[in-house]
Amino acid sequence: MNKEELIDAIAARSKLTKADSRKALDSMIVVVSNSLRRGYAVDLPGFGRLEVHQHKTRSWRSRSGKTIIIPAHKTVFFHPGVDLKEMINE
Repeated sequence: MNKEELIDAIAARSKLTKADSRKALDSMIVVVSNSLRRGYAVDLPGFGRLEVHQHKTRSWRSRSGKTIIIPAHKTVFFHPGVDLKEMINE
């Protein structure tokens, strides 16, 4: 499902216009992104949890024997909620 399909599904389910659904989705993306950027986890009960993990700098040896340094970086992890796990396993 891409963004346009998601907007259409939100509009159909919530009886909002597509324009209002787009604004709501765009606003949610901005709010969630800003929260994660500040280091706060985002909990969506029944759906899951988004949180930022910090990775340390590490070295890695390639097949050719060359050592590569992987710099410290942050990634977003999604932990699905119990309800979502049950729904996809039905």
